[in-house]
Amino acid sequence: MPEPNELAESTLVVDDPSTGELELADRQALRRVAGLSTELADVTEVEYRQLRLERVVLVGVWADGTVDDAENSLTELAALASTAGSTILEGLIQRRNRPDPATYVGRGKVGELRDMVAAVGADTVICDGELSPSQLRNLEQETKVKVIDRTALILDIFAQHARSREGKAQVELAQLQYLVPRLRGWGEALSRQAGGRAGGASGGVGLRGPGETKLETDRRRIRTRIAKLKREITGMRTTRDVQRASRHRRQVPSVAIAGYTNAGKSSLLNQLTGAGVMVEDALFATLDPTTRKAQTSEGRTYTLSDTVGFVRHLPHELVEAFRSTLEEIADADLIVHVVDGAHPDPQAQVSAVREVLAEVGADQVPELLAINKIDAAGEAELLLLKREWPQANFVSAHTGTGVAELRAAVEAALPRPAIDLEAVVPYDRGDLIAQVHERGQVKHVAHEPDGTRVSARVDPDLAAALDPYRSEPPHPDAAPD
Repeated sequence: MPEPNELAESTLVVDDPSTGELELADRQALRRVAGLSTELADVTEVEYRQLRLERVVLVGVWADGTVDDAENSLTELAALASTAGSTILEGLIQRRNRPDPATYVGRGKVGELRDMVAAVGADTVICDGELSPSQLRNLEQETKVKVIDRTALILDIFAQHARSREGKAQVELAQLQYLVPRLRGWGEALSRQAGGRAGGASGGVGLRGPGETKLETDRRRIRTRIAKLKREITGMRTTRDVQRASRHRRQVPSVAIAGYTNAGKSSLLNQLTGAGVMVEDALFATLDPTTRKAQTSEGRTYTLSDTVGFVRHLPHELVEAFRSTLEEIADADLIVHVVDGAHPDPQAQVSAVREVLAEVGADQVPELLAINKIDAAGEAELLLLKREWPQANFVSAHTGTGVAELRAAVEAALPRPAIDLEAVVPYDRGDLIAQVHERGQVKHVAHEPDGTRVSARVDPDLAAALDPYRSEPPHPDAAPD
């Protein structure tokens, strides 16, 4: 298994203006400093919000699959921890039929974990799975350090990388939904208000509880905040729906670039459109969708959208919070599914992405598979991938290899306008000719004395606008005037 810290090394080419290095430099300038608190601002002061991702030990349970699957999963967890700003000290895997319901790892292994944490000087244990509140509490009591799970780690990364108002609201909503069942307190903070018969024989006037405890107050305030965030996100979703409806009215095809995190989606968008969006060799570098206009070789306009990357065991809270964003994929006419060809297990990446696509209703959208990073993959690996996915497009967003072929494949897969017609459009209606080029599939254009003769396939709305100018094509044997 590769050294975990090697996963944090960046391969950014600063001389390439298409990588958005100014935005990337700004993000790197705000990277967390080892030894400082990583407490996340929120409406509460609950102890669990203080995620100290500094010197960590990774722990995984190998319950199914092969040992390579287990090691790949822990390697990915190391990459996530490095992206969050951690220093990984050690990684452990235990073979079990299923995680222990009380302590995640076996009870006998908890002591070994505690000794290792003390020996290496770690202050955080990250578990490769979602832990129940009781598992978190028991592990922290045994190891005497902070314990978090994979879900909390991913949420922390999203909190660091969210930039837009919508992205920040979606991340905060996911964090709060994750936090509610995991609120904790100590001593009297766990007592509940008692009154009337609830207090028993010793209850009654003068002996009732003091009212809401700190824990109850926190829970109520968080639920109030959740309700407010949901209203805000619904309003933002309305704006997104209006923009989407406008594209539909204009019959502009949309293409969504989806795939596993760090598969090279943003780099591919830059190659296809020259968008200049930020590119970083890190997980979940892109959270806010970016949409750019593109044109086919015949001048037809369509949109390309970069979307948030997926990962195995993507937290359900995130899928729900980002549903309005992910619906951009479900509403697309075509999905370009980008796969990291240099990854040790690309098949598992494809399965994880398709699982999330099915969850948001995008599994029925036509898919075009693009195997990226072929410049970093070995010949033997590429041969296996070509045998696995013979219809896929093999590209390198870094070198540009195969990008022209992918662009042609995207153009060929776009939905075609429904109506075939020919019209002679007066020269004072140049706006219609422009719409034909933008929205239709132009076959032939000729300039005649009465106007521009255009033969094209167009959508029904544009066909209705061109109907007054429709003309039969000239017979090939007709004598000239």
